[in-house]
Amino acid sequence: MMTIVDYGRGNLWSVQNSLLRVGAAVQVSAEPEVVARADAVVFPGVGAFRDCLHNLRARGLDQALRQVIAAGRPVLAICVGMQVLFAESDEFGYSPGLAIFDGAVRRFPDDMYVQSRRLKVPHMGWNQLHMQRPCPLLDGIPDGAFTYFVHSYYAEPTDARVVVACTDYGKDFASVLWRDNLYATQFHPEKSQAYGLRILRNFVALSQGRRGCK
Repeated sequence: MMTIVDYGRGNLWSVQNSLLRVGAAVQVSAEPEVVARADAVVFPGVGAFRDCLHNLRARGLDQALRQVIAAGRPVLAICVGMQVLFAESDEFGYSPGLAIFDGAVRRFPDDMYVQSRRLKVPHMGWNQLHMQRPCPLLDGIPDGAFTYFVHSYYAEPTDARVVVACTDYGKDFASVLWRDNLYATQFHPEKSQAYGLRILRNFVALSQGRRGCK
């Protein structure tokens, strides 16, 4: 059974409905014991980095996530779910993260321009994925595919080898990460229409021991 982590925040029902559409057997749970024994885990996130971490730790879900990752079962982190995997964030001042990925989460500058046009923060709407290396999560997703973003902060991994795709918004930032059984997207697959459903279908295939899908 695939489990969506419920830490009191996040777009849980939209994620669940999208996973059901692509054939997943999925449940939503706030119980660390349920998350820890899941066959695969989806960790969505919206809102503030610090609030997300506080709720995770208060419920013991941070340790459950670590157990699933250490056990080698597939994990997909989305948006703020991806960001809290990093060592730190400068959102509302310094905040320590889970340090599963080395690196930091930074805010987009307010003075970003493209051809004299000032870019708004948050970065909100459709933008492209520029592939850096192959990844089973992105099987069938072409270079330049558009996905849906809503965020003011972006991750800066210390190890460039974990970066699968980048996106340009005044600067290049990491939009898809992959290390072993851990996958993470800064964009929202559940809001990204056909390409988003394909990505979720690929994750379901990975959770079932298959590499990608046809």
